[in-house]
Amino acid sequence: MQSQQGDSQRGPAEQPKRAALYVRVSTAKRAVKGSATDFEQDPAVQEMPLKALIAQRGWKLTNVYSDRASGAKERRPGLHALLQDGRRGAFDVVVVWRFDRFARSVKQLVDALEEFRTLGVDFVSHQEALDSSTPMGKAVFTVIAAMAELERSVIRERVIAGLEYARREGTRSGQPIGRPKAIFRRDEVVELRAAGLSWRLIGQRLGVGTTTARRAHRTALDAVAGSAPS
Repeated sequence: MQSQQGDSQRGPAEQPKRAALYVRVSTAKRAVKGSATDFEQDPAVQEMPLKALIAQRGWKLTNVYSDRASGAKERRPGLHALLQDGRRGAFDVVVVWRFDRFARSVKQLVDALEEFRTLGVDFVSHQEALDSSTPMGKAVFTVIAAMAELERSVIRERVIAGLEYARREGTRSGQPIGRPKAIFRRDEVVELRAAGLSWRLIGQRLGVGTTTARRAHRTALDAVAGSAPS
């Protein structure tokens, strides 16, 4: 009787974390081995130690997501499925072999980690021995996010500095920076419009967009009105 009462006070046992694995190999090339043809790179090399890590921590494996593609490729079905299932609450933690197996850039890594944080999903990298659920892991990921922001700021500053230099000194080809301005006579716009042509046809005749044609027409009429005697 006392044992039953003690069990009721402890309540239901805590459910183990649901873990998802993501593995990626960089090539889908096949090699001939004896009489068989097999992939040159095997995702099981990453998958086996990750499964061992999950078992060691007492987590429950829900799914393994994998891709055979270069990290530079935009389309990775396995990663897309992982992110979609994460948004549906299919798991509590994502386990990867290494950062570069998961994300193709620091920015993509930071964006994914931020989304996981919002969803309440932890992130573990085996080779870097980092776990976003621990204080140390959170600190490291904060530093990574800060470095990514610094990198974006430096790139932005370089682009702005380059544009300013090109405007001031000219480009290497000697051409001015930016799109060349369309050269046409504003009074032609007024004449064509008075002849009943649509803005689209006027733009086609003069080689400009309809917005430019409208603006030129308005400017020409304003100039005529301003020069008229009061």
